[in-house]
Amino acid sequence: MADAQAAPTIAMRGIVKRFGGVTALDDVDLDAHSGEVLAIVGDNGAGKSTLIKILTGVYQPSAGRIEMDGTPLSMADHSDAIALGIDAVYQTLALADHLPPAANVFLGNELTTSVLGVPLLDNRRMRSEAEKVLFDRLGVRLPDMDSPAASLSGGQRQAIAIARAVYHADLRVLVMDEPTAALGPQETARTLRLIETLREQGLAVILISHSLDDVFEVADRVQVMRRGKRVGVVNVADVTTQDVLGLIVGAGDETTESAA
Repeated sequence: MADAQAAPTIAMRGIVKRFGGVTALDDVDLDAHSGEVLAIVGDNGAGKSTLIKILTGVYQPSAGRIEMDGTPLSMADHSDAIALGIDAVYQTLALADHLPPAANVFLGNELTTSVLGVPLLDNRRMRSEAEKVLFDRLGVRLPDMDSPAASLSGGQRQAIAIARAVYHADLRVLVMDEPTAALGPQETARTLRLIETLREQGLAVILISHSLDDVFEVADRVQVMRRGKRVGVVNVADVTTQDVLGLIVGAGDETTESAA
């Protein structure tokens, strides 16, 4: 687990996001450290998705700032976030179901070779690199690298989406949006192990989940959102699921910052 007293890898300060007359986020902070899993929880509409879309460059904040290692960041879009070492694996996974695993790992960033001056897809190298990142970074060997992604299990598809993100050597922060939402128990367990592997490799992993069981399985800290505000940040080791549920629903209407 990361040292909570160390400077955060990524820091969001005073984040506000307005859509017309609606305030989706109101003065929200977030700290994420290398080598930890920070879970963000809250009911639908709490502001979780808006917050991570700002972190990953999809939205720009109405107010507030984002820093990495103390340096202010400026992101106009998601590609800027990726270039800065921040990426996300969303619940939809964004895989091309008709393409095999390697093609999905390099989707949009295909490797090419040149034959007689004509650029061609380097399918052999993409397959080799995909197999390497899946095994070296995630410990995953797919049974078939030639079948379309649609034929793979939910956990295998999740591994391909993660491999696409971690292939970038400069990745520092990875957001996982509901990674186990459509998985059975065995596939969920495998995906949670992948998250633990990424933490052990020193990434700052931000986990968005409605499953408190999953959160308490892999997270080091939990940030609770409610109605566009941060209402608590707690160490998993210090609380129970009932404590976190109380923060989610506003039991006692107290703000808890025991592990900010």
